Amino acid sequence: MTTETREFQAETRQVLRLVIHSLYSHKEIFLRELISNASDACEKLRFEALAKPELLGGDALHIELIPDAAAGTLTIRDNGIGMNRDEVIENLGTIARSGTKKFLEALSGNEAKDTQLIGQFGVGFYSAFIVAEKVSVLTKRTDAEGVRWDSDGEGAYEIQPHHKESRGTEVILHLRTEDKEFLQPERLRHLVQKYSDHLGLPIVLIHDGKEETLNQARAFWTRPKSELKDEDYQAFYKHLSHDWEDARAWAHHKVEGNLEYTSLLYLPKRAPMDLFERDPAHGVQLYVKRVFIMDKAAELLPPWLRFMRGLVDSADLPLNVSRELLQNNRTVEKIRAALVKRSLDLLEDLAANKPEEYAEFWKTFGTVLKEGVIEDEGQKERIARLLRFQSTAGDAMTSLESYITRMKPEQKAIYFLTADTLSAARNSPHLEGFRAKGYEVLLLTDRVDEWVTSHLPEFEGKKLESVASAAADVESVIDTPEKAAEESAYKDTLERLQKVLAGKIASAKLSARLTESPACLVAGEHGISLRMARILKQAGQANPFGTLPILELNGGHPLVQRLKEAADESAFSDLAHLLHDQAVLAEGGQLEDPAAFVKQINKLMLEGLGSKPKILLG
Repeated sequence: MTTETREFQAETRQVLRLVIHSLYSHKEIFLRELISNASDACEKLRFEALAKPELLGGDALHIELIPDAAAGTLTIRDNGIGMNRDEVIENLGTIARSGTKKFLEALSGNEAKDTQLIGQFGVGFYSAFIVAEKVSVLTKRTDAEGVRWDSDGEGAYEIQPHHKESRGTEVILHLRTEDKEFLQPERLRHLVQKYSDHLGLPIVLIHDGKEETLNQARAFWTRPKSELKDEDYQAFYKHLSHDWEDARAWAHHKVEGNLEYTSLLYLPKRAPMDLFERDPAHGVQLYVKRVFIMDKAAELLPPWLRFMRGLVDSADLPLNVSRELLQNNRTVEKIRAALVKRSLDLLEDLAANKPEEYAEFWKTFGTVLKEGVIEDEGQKERIARLLRFQSTAGDAMTSLESYITRMKPEQKAIYFLTADTLSAARNSPHLEGFRAKGYEVLLLTDRVDEWVTSHLPEFEGKKLESVASAAADVESVIDTPEKAAEESAYKDTLERLQKVLAGKIASAKLSARLTESPACLVAGEHGISLRMARILKQAGQANPFGTLPILELNGGHPLVQRLKEAADESAFSDLAHLLHDQAVLAEGGQLEDPAAFVKQINKLMLEGLGSKPKILLG
């Protein structure tokens, strides 16, 4: 037999060093990860056996733990699918496909937090080196010769053919002297009950010539809810999600009748790294009659619930179901609708009975939930009640229902403002008139908010209006003598302004919303917001309406009064462009010619100091 020595991939060596030397205070997790891998191997065999029943033979699937005090080894053995030589090299020699770069970037130096990343990034096998100075793997697929893999985890591994006769995998850990505690039957018994009691196949301890089944060997979700404790649900969640933290909440349902299935849904506390990547697979695990079919079945939950974790075990789908069969399947559609309802039930219960917990959920996943307003017309109303926003009423988040209870009697709409940051929103000139009137304004800073507000035109009969829109004015449209006089006084100024700023604004008008700032830009009644126009431009898309903003002026501001009095066309143009550019910056926009803006500011400052621009220009 020929033995080949191969080098680990560079990033694999780096991960190995981190796993071995950084996570020593959580040594026991190695057993959780290796048992989980063995369980996965058995489930994969069970799935392949749907098409080839002969693969199972007469063996009942199980996992064995074999401590050998004399040899100083602990063996984790399964009779699952096994691996051939190429699979051993792919699975044990490199972890690039498991997201190594993201794994390394995610490490924080905090052991408790870093430990949770092991299983999540598919590097669970390497946790064996936390307690083992050497690891040997003996494995065989039914249709291939056996393979032996050996490594001390330092930089290389050996691989060679092996005479293994039975199907499956043995992971043999040559334990370090200080880690011989994991040879004690009582220690192993405790760890299996702590981490793996929920697995649906037997975990058997073999010692002193005896065999002892350590777990209930019954699929967790099939057990009566009456016998399950919170810690049982949390332990299963950690196995399911590879999360080190507890779940925030969960819902366990068994449905019987015309459609039979069991669902177990979890709401995590922590966001996965790919939360905002909509392309990767997401969803819950799918089982059919307790046989694992697929991980992350996206067809069972919509993208806006991609933060949910859990599983569905159906009795009404064929065992050979594929992703293609899941699509447009009426049974799947019914299950999906029920899972959406139960997810929203879970969130509504959390919001009503644990508002502080819901606030934490919202900070982590609120942006994703908002997508449901855009994508799911049927659930839009329920999702809208779960939305939370910052507002001018204070620092606490508010719901739309709470906002309505605080509306002024004469207030016509729910007012909101979109901005890039909360600070920019709170200091926006658009708020001035509304603040003076005592009208509360919602402050929206997520990019998705632009689409959310366009798909949610009203809530409980109240229109949602942007304070940065020409339609949202704080003054009555009824003319008054004072208003007519001011508009008459500024008529020529507004006409001159529109000519000077042609191509930048649609029109110019006097504003009722400004009390302190000289000018602001507002969207036309049927146009998109300036922030939305910027987002589209950044994405390389054109403004679908092609409309320009309206420039509103505060007739009582000294700069605007100076503009009205400017007889010199050059001075009028300079000041007009200055007011426009100030308004652009207040909106969070970018200037087309920042240098010209700086020159205009300097010129105005020098004039204010009694100097003439020509001194600066020499």
